Amino acid sequence: MGWRLQDVGVLCAIGSILACSSPNPNLRATRLPDGSIEVKGPLAGPFPTLEALAMNACAIVTSQPGASSGVYGFEYCALNYYSPREKAYFLSYLSDFKNRPDTTTKTCALPNLLDDPGHRDAIIVGGSHGHPHNRRFSRSDLSIWSNWNPTRFKGKTTEQIWDRHLMLFYRERTGECRTYLYNQSTRIVYALRNDKWVAIGKAYNDMGDIQMLEGQDWLP
Repeated sequence: MGWRLQDVGVLCAIGSILACSSPNPNLRATRLPDGSIEVKGPLAGPFPTLEALAMNACAIVTSQPGASSGVYGFEYCALNYYSPREKAYFLSYLSDFKNRPDTTTKTCALPNLLDDPGHRDAIIVGGSHGHPHNRRFSRSDLSIWSNWNPTRFKGKTTEQIWDRHLMLFYRERTGECRTYLYNQSTRIVYALRNDKWVAIGKAYNDMGDIQMLEGQDWLP
């Protein structure tokens, strides 16, 4: 399925002023007739590790128009996938389709289909999204109803077991990019610190409430 420019809405924010802009070349998602969202890839990669993908994806997602504009900002989302043939991770192009287009709530409907002819062996291992105004996962992010089932699976061509995840990116006013990961199988929340995943909390009910681990918080 080819990318149709008319299928992609692009908004830009400069301070509190909304302005029209030229189309964002990083937005390459299409909503199909059955309601599913297909995104092209790759936008970035190959990366040797999930940590490397996360660091680069944070910089890419939070640098999009309006992605770091606070309460006036917008969410973008993408797929994270792995190629067994290349033994590497990739980030798809971005989507800005909203979960609830009739509200002002900041949401991004995660694509559920990937179009990458160069990586027919792709394994979708998770998704990424940015928050323009909050470094924390929302309850919706951590609820069981947001999980991509199955949350744990075996690759078709390998014996590797995968836990699906959701990443969150937030850019501080200082310019530092914060990256968090929610393991949808174990329900543990991690922060990427010094190039390593550090467990900081765990979702403890279906609604997505989180209990922070002793001595841990969203900021180090």
